[in-house]
Amino acid sequence: MLVSLVQSPIFGSILDVRLPFPLVIGGRASDTLAFPRTAIPAACTCSRSACVVVNAATQPSLVSTCVGYRSGSSLNGRSQESTLVATERIEAMNNGLCVPYQPPTWTEQLHSQPTKRCKLGLLPTPIQKWNIPDLPKGTELWIKRDDLTGMQLSGNKVRKLEFLLADAMDKGCDCVVTIGGIQSNHCRATTVAARYMGMESHLILRNNKVAAEQDPGLVGNLLVERLLGAHIHQVTKQEYQQHGSEALLQHLTRELLAKGKKPYPIVVGGSDSLGTWGYIQMIQELEEQMLKGEGPTVLNDIVMACGSGGTTAGIALGVHLSGLHAKVHAYGVCDSPTYFYNYINGLYNGLGLSKKIDAKNLLSVIDAKGGGYAISRTEELDCVLKVAQNTGIILDPVYTGKALGGLLHDMRAQPELWEGRKVLFVHTGGLLGMYDKEVQLQPLLEGLGRSSRLDVSNI
Repeated sequence: MLVSLVQSPIFGSILDVRLPFPLVIGGRASDTLAFPRTAIPAACTCSRSACVVVNAATQPSLVSTCVGYRSGSSLNGRSQESTLVATERIEAMNNGLCVPYQPPTWTEQLHSQPTKRCKLGLLPTPIQKWNIPDLPKGTELWIKRDDLTGMQLSGNKVRKLEFLLADAMDKGCDCVVTIGGIQSNHCRATTVAARYMGMESHLILRNNKVAAEQDPGLVGNLLVERLLGAHIHQVTKQEYQQHGSEALLQHLTRELLAKGKKPYPIVVGGSDSLGTWGYIQMIQELEEQMLKGEGPTVLNDIVMACGSGGTTAGIALGVHLSGLHAKVHAYGVCDSPTYFYNYINGLYNGLGLSKKIDAKNLLSVIDAKGGGYAISRTEELDCVLKVAQNTGIILDPVYTGKALGGLLHDMRAQPELWEGRKVLFVHTGGLLGMYDKEVQLQPLLEGLGRSSRLDVSNI
């Protein structure tokens, strides 16, 4: 991509940009863009030393496209580089990764509606009939396969990241910072999504005291993260409890700022008010699929695992605003129901709904953490194993395995409450977390007696 300053008898100094790809503007394809020098602002949110922001009046199809330059050559007295450093961002926009976003019409009352979205997931995800045995009489169980949002991105975090990374790009950030457990699905998805958008990732990962002093290894999510070049910053569980995720995020963000980076911090699970839009949007997707006959025509219940709260918050709010009229059941895999109600109300507060909506009126949170977050009991892993062998769908041990186990327990304890109902279970992904349970799974799988030495002596 070449940039030069030329003279025009009409506009004076013109910035001539030679693109490495054709861009369609007003129905015509061109590999050249020319901007009046006055279109170059004195400052913008881009972290680069200068930028060009296309004027909305003259180039409405390219509003907010930001092009940054490194220092090197001269542009109207400023020190600039002739090579664009934001090529990845423009290519992402031209390839359709970053697109304008039109919220559902039923979200009009929400404040600060997003205007952009990065198309990262393989959406819409399919809805399938889930033939789990021994359900209450007449109960239909369906599954929304958000584990199929992408092989590397797999899971619910993708939907949140579509909005969060669009915001990061809009602010000219060059890296993301986030936090989670050592096998965090969110941190892995963030690493993948950030790399798609040309940004580095810095992950604060919680580990036990001994392991935090060692190389984190390559098990499960860590393999993907490290293959993609993530910067791993380990902390102990004690340090995490002492300081909290927010303080740790702020600490690393300050360090990166001091090094000249422009980081974009993302809270645990991507579960802030902006991230909530990922699953508000999913409800619109669900409505469209139901109208097309791609699932049940009516839904009575929607069930999901609840870990950081953002997915649950988005689903419950989307159901309420859209008029879908389904009960929302969130099986909490950590913390307490009271914690989640309060946290979700905080997310709604960020959307301007603090005095209008109470989470307790939109959903039911059920404690399903068992032995604790990411701690698997034998009966929970056995449930995952039986479901995989009966239906071909693999759950994860931290979230969906516990959530489905809790749902099936409730159905069998009080079948009369579930008879004849149409239930949708949202599979939020997490397959890579199974690798961390190898030691516990081994005896369960050996006990099936399905591995043997083939006798070839009679061939």
